[in-house]
Amino acid sequence: MKPAVPKPVQGRSRVVIEEITPQVDAGRHPARRVLGDTVTVSAAIFADGHDHLAARLYYRHGVEGEWQFTPMLPTNNDLWSASFEAGKLGTWQFYILGWIDHFDTWCSDLQKRLDAQPNPASPAAGSVPQDIPLALRTGALLIDRAAERANGDHSKQLDEVAKSLRWMAEKNVEVYENPITQQILDLVTKYPDLQFATRSDKTSAGGELTVWVDRVRARFSSWYELFPRSTSPIPGQHGTLKDVERLLPEIAAMGFDILYMPPIHPIGTAFRKGKNNSTTAAEGDHGSPWAIGAKEGGHKAIHPLLGTLDDFDRLVAAAEANKLELALDIAFQCAPDHPWVKEHPDWFIIRPDGSIQYAENPPKKYQDIYPLNFESPDWQNLWDELYSVFEFWILRGVKVFRVDNPHTKGLPFWEWVITALHARYPEVIFLAEAFTRPHVMYSLAKAGYTQSYTYFTWRTTKADLQAYLEEITRPPVADFFRPNFWPNTPDILHAFLQNYGRPAFMQRVILAATLTANYGIYGPAYELGENAPAKPSPGKTESEEYMDSEKYEIRQRDTKAPHTIAPLVSALNHIRRAHPALQTNATLYFHPVDNPNLLCYSKSAPNGDAGEDIILVAVNLDPTQEQAGWIDLDLKRLGIPYDQNFVVEDLLTGVSYTWHDRSNFVSLRPDVQPAHVFLVERQG
Repeated sequence: MKPAVPKPVQGRSRVVIEEITPQVDAGRHPARRVLGDTVTVSAAIFADGHDHLAARLYYRHGVEGEWQFTPMLPTNNDLWSASFEAGKLGTWQFYILGWIDHFDTWCSDLQKRLDAQPNPASPAAGSVPQDIPLALRTGALLIDRAAERANGDHSKQLDEVAKSLRWMAEKNVEVYENPITQQILDLVTKYPDLQFATRSDKTSAGGELTVWVDRVRARFSSWYELFPRSTSPIPGQHGTLKDVERLLPEIAAMGFDILYMPPIHPIGTAFRKGKNNSTTAAEGDHGSPWAIGAKEGGHKAIHPLLGTLDDFDRLVAAAEANKLELALDIAFQCAPDHPWVKEHPDWFIIRPDGSIQYAENPPKKYQDIYPLNFESPDWQNLWDELYSVFEFWILRGVKVFRVDNPHTKGLPFWEWVITALHARYPEVIFLAEAFTRPHVMYSLAKAGYTQSYTYFTWRTTKADLQAYLEEITRPPVADFFRPNFWPNTPDILHAFLQNYGRPAFMQRVILAATLTANYGIYGPAYELGENAPAKPSPGKTESEEYMDSEKYEIRQRDTKAPHTIAPLVSALNHIRRAHPALQTNATLYFHPVDNPNLLCYSKSAPNGDAGEDIILVAVNLDPTQEQAGWIDLDLKRLGIPYDQNFVVEDLLTGVSYTWHDRSNFVSLRPDVQPAHVFLVERQG
């Protein structure tokens, strides 16, 4: 009786390929890299017995490009690796091919036989014949097959090698020399026997594994958020896009490279919010920019008080001239006045009484905002329209978008729309403002979001910071998720900033700017240290909202006030630009300190002719008093020999120190200098 289980089609393919990295959810989503990165692929590759193996990494750009390959090399314990350079934006595909290398196995076996030959000068007693002539004939057969796979001159050369092996076998001499030169080995290796090779592309998603390659700005960016409504130099007057343009040189001089503006669209008048989120707007109240849409238009229009599309085009050009990129806020929600409400009421949730459902988070009610219904019967047309919103602004020169609350919209939509946009505009960057549960936050990143807000705002202790950073800056999370650290936003004024004032603002921006390569601040509130919270909601004991929030009113400030920490922010940004170590998260490493209030970490990266760039940061996490302690440096990780002096220069103060060996003392006052940002200089 035949077995009930059918035999595998590839039953003679003995090589096993598993544990391939990078991959995300077994190939369901692409891993993420940036332009110019070296993509290192590793896998466990093994087979039964003792035969030698060989493997290749095949890769290509796009889905129709020509496959290229590079040999994979064994590292240890059945692990193999190879690399390719991501030289173009967009999708890269790769797979692994592994096979039994019978010729290399034969070469190794032949060498063992040759090594075991008796020495004619002093023959060993009882030496065992090694059947070398037979082994040579076996090798000739293997080379015959390689010659059949080869072509032209290579085939002829291999034929000659096979003939020479047979000639040697016929000589039947007392002692044989190894006839296989490196040149012969290289020639045979060009034409491997792949008949029973194993291919690795059988993923759960089907097809090859993929890597999505973004531009470098995806990995390293410094964001500055401001409300255009508050940029007028005339007190009480509504700011314009021209006013924003006037501020560009100042923002660029601070070292930022992305200027992010909250929604710039017409604001609804129905149920408009007043100051401090009042449900009743007084005359002259301007409402929330996130209540999008009015008679003047919706998501493709500009608030008349801000200016015109021509003004916007000039702002984009002026930003580029100042080496800044403009980031727009995309908030897919509508005010009751939005044109979509009349034109497409079925894009919203209709309540039993026939009215449209406004946004709620009981007991909070947001009557000025209608959320979109991603279960709408007309969902396909809704998706097309939302796609067109992105494309409208992309065609006007916008390549960076901060997306408001993406976790409250359909996840399948995000995967589709980002994939569709990236197919035409691979340079576009999407920042997810998703303060939500980890699985949802990570799912958005897998769907295509380039960067994401994080829980950094709420991580204030040494243990919490270190554990969180080690989670998000290392694989597997780092293969798809790029954190963007914000110590404040218009929605979030953390209690740490409320309670500890200027030292807290200094500490948190240093952490944000040096722990991760992407960070941002909401200003000028941040550099001016605004920390007055709004009145708590009913039933709450505290609030993370700002008093007199700019979300509901114009706020004009003295950005040159003596207490501003703008010089510190500017210094950090310029240090970040000058030092590649701070432009990556991949090398972040925490060094032990004997004081729980001191956090110490390092980063490193190549820096051209200057060699390895190494930054070592020590931060006082206590905003109230001086803290001191001994850092236990991992000198091997820093590339410093034991028992050797080395110099550390504080890039914030310009002061240098000579240190010796691994244990070094630091003392930091939070109100004067809450941190050292050291450049580590190895001594020759």
